[in-house]
Amino acid sequence: MLVNLAYGRTRLPVEFPDGQTTVIEPTYVDGLPDQRGAIRAAMERPTGTAPLRDLVRPDQTVAISVCDITRPMPSATLLPVLLEALDHVPTEQISIMVASGTHRKTTRDELIEMFGAEIVDRNRIVIHDAFDDAQLVSLGEVEGGVPVWLNRTWAEADIRITTGFVEPHFFAGFSGGPKMVAPGLAGFKTIMRLHDASMIGHPEARWGVVEGNPIHDAVRRIAALSGVDFSIDVAINRDRQIIHVAAGELFAVHRAVRTLVKRTAMQACAHPFDVVVTTNSGYPLDQNLYQSIKGMSAAAQVVKRGGVIVCAAECADCFPAHGEFLDILKQRDSADALLEMIDEPGHNRHDQWQVQIQAQIQQRATVLLKTDGLTDDQVRSAHLTPIADVADATRDALARVGPDARVCVLPEGPQTIPYLADASPPGSGD
Repeated sequence: MLVNLAYGRTRLPVEFPDGQTTVIEPTYVDGLPDQRGAIRAAMERPTGTAPLRDLVRPDQTVAISVCDITRPMPSATLLPVLLEALDHVPTEQISIMVASGTHRKTTRDELIEMFGAEIVDRNRIVIHDAFDDAQLVSLGEVEGGVPVWLNRTWAEADIRITTGFVEPHFFAGFSGGPKMVAPGLAGFKTIMRLHDASMIGHPEARWGVVEGNPIHDAVRRIAALSGVDFSIDVAINRDRQIIHVAAGELFAVHRAVRTLVKRTAMQACAHPFDVVVTTNSGYPLDQNLYQSIKGMSAAAQVVKRGGVIVCAAECADCFPAHGEFLDILKQRDSADALLEMIDEPGHNRHDQWQVQIQAQIQQRATVLLKTDGLTDDQVRSAHLTPIADVADATRDALARVGPDARVCVLPEGPQTIPYLADASPPGSGD
């Protein structure tokens, strides 16, 4: 059975054994025939608010939150339509804000790839820096003891607009919507509280769960405190085409899009598998190991305890070089020891949440990694096992189990969230 795995900017063809392989993918939905027309129609007939053009006066300032390079958001399709609706507002009064969270700074070449050269050249683009206190303003605190520090340009704008790509998220439930405010435009103190060990370790901080998820609950409160005047969220297919778009009131829009995504992305399985092969959905999602923990987490939902996860992620941006992800991994020599360290009172470091989730996965299964962006020694330094060939590694893992062993393949990685059919779908109570 030949399966093309999402890998980097291309595909990685892999042969899997017939009779032992189950392939699970999102339900495919064709891209909208007129994507810009659909965006325009959604903006002109929004949910829960007036059309965007009617909301904004020519004398007002506007801040637009957009995804950074780690998300396959079709901003080059959406932004021209959005700016067209704001053509009565002077360009210098509009700020396009890259919601970086604690990710590295987006380069000019990446901005052009994301938005197109014309938008980059003509518009004011603000790349959020969570570590720059001069960029931030305090809005106080929300329930749960979460301090709210947000980008000053965003907080002080007359009109605030979010644009998001909705996909299942491994600890925040879903991306897009309110996440475009926090952690996207939040300060480091806010992000660290949203991602501390108690938040990440909460049983409801998981794929597809929004209500009762302490992280998403806090994110919604921060977005409400900030105030969002208009929101646009999209869902996309594996070809990066828009399949659904909604616009209007932030929470109603996010609810509508995530309901569709839940139906297409969450797939029931009859039983757990001895081996699960996964990806991180290709570029830009698999550009570093830090991001690729998401694909491993998707696989962990249906791997047998003591089983094997095989992850294919290009990691062209390495670990990455910024942040503390690798340094934290190097502090201990096992998953158990890492979790013990992270659970120590007062231990709260940048990027420890990704280490915490990786360690939880490795308590359940052995994780093998196929990558071209890291050396074998680098992979081992992250407590993972390097492999050169996905097919060979899968056959070896199945052979160790025996003739009845079964493998599940997730070619689109975390764009598909499998779950066991005898359990409730994640987020079924939302």
